[in-house]
Amino acid sequence: MFSKIAVTGLAVVGSAAAASVSCPADLPYSCSNTTVVEDLCCFEAPGGAVLLTQFWDTAPSTGPSDSWTLHGLWPDNCDGTYEQNCDPNRAYTNITDILKEKAPCTLKAMQVYWKDYKGNDESFWQHEFGKHGTCMSTLEPQCYSNYQPTDEVADYFTRAVDLFKSLPTYDWLAAAGIVPSSTATYTLAAIQAALTAHHGQEVVIRCSGSSLNELWYHYRVRGSIQSGDFAPVVPVGSGSTCPKTGIKYLPKYAGSTPTTTTTTKGSTPTPTATSVPTGVPGALAGKGYVKVLPDGFMISAGNWYRASGTPATYTATPSGDGKTFALKTSKGPCQILADASLSCAAGNAESSFGYDGKYLTYDGASTFYVASAPGGQDKGVVFTTQKAVSLQMYWQPL
Repeated sequence: MFSKIAVTGLAVVGSAAAASVSCPADLPYSCSNTTVVEDLCCFEAPGGAVLLTQFWDTAPSTGPSDSWTLHGLWPDNCDGTYEQNCDPNRAYTNITDILKEKAPCTLKAMQVYWKDYKGNDESFWQHEFGKHGTCMSTLEPQCYSNYQPTDEVADYFTRAVDLFKSLPTYDWLAAAGIVPSSTATYTLAAIQAALTAHHGQEVVIRCSGSSLNELWYHYRVRGSIQSGDFAPVVPVGSGSTCPKTGIKYLPKYAGSTPTTTTTTKGSTPTPTATSVPTGVPGALAGKGYVKVLPDGFMISAGNWYRASGTPATYTATPSGDGKTFALKTSKGPCQILADASLSCAAGNAESSFGYDGKYLTYDGASTFYVASAPGGQDKGVVFTTQKAVSLQMYWQPL
């Protein structure tokens, strides 16, 4: 039986409704009790070994080029086994709408850092909560007073995002000289040492073949998922799948570099590839959409947009040499301005663009940049000079 306990004030910044559970401070950590704990609203069981899991996706790439992305927050049993899909009645199918109302700041972070390699973030989030979130005892509706349906959804995703923010994997590896590269390789010991130095315990390091692609950070919890204390612990269950040497840490958005990824715990990695139309290098002509790799499309002002909607129609007009072309939208001609940003607006002078048979180019380069990947309704200003996040653009004729 679950015992009902009082709900105190708001749990997290940006959450309109999700509330934290108030628990005694002297409770044991999950998976460390020596007697039975009756109140499972303040003690995570049976899934007391909680994992925060991260992806490094490169084929196709997802999320910012200088950050790992979130895979999920999982309640494993203390022996490494786990329950799944524990409450079909709470397998919600409207995660985005729930978070828009109850945790908009969490949603905004998820739209940048919790990405599905197939491009269906909503389906991915539904899967993670249905499979894992419904198995967390402290998130049961019985644990809330004045419970409103889906309160636990906001709590689950907000805690996952907050925990993810405390684990800047990319920065920790980079500080140890472990950075994405198409040519360099690393040892398992070096990667483990870099992560353990910051996390305090070993991390489960997983590879697809010899390519680094996933990490599992293990915790035990004192109190509830919503507001409890997470303490790093030695992993239990499945271990590393990487070789001891020769590990590749491939860069995101590198074009043709192949790798694989997974979306469900314990599943066999499935190779994927980004489908980009190819053609004959030279000048483009006519009307089309300008799509963006890794995802999204270009809107009429010349910005990168990743939310749902219809791409702007671009008109390509070949130049006299047959090798370059001008672009124009309903806003006006497209120009690379003095600050190296792309703008489509009335009064602009037409810049000359190229096509290498796969991607749009400017001055022979097919890589463009933004300061940070846009999330939600944000629009990314695209530059030709190097910024934190790289992208490529391809033509979809109409």
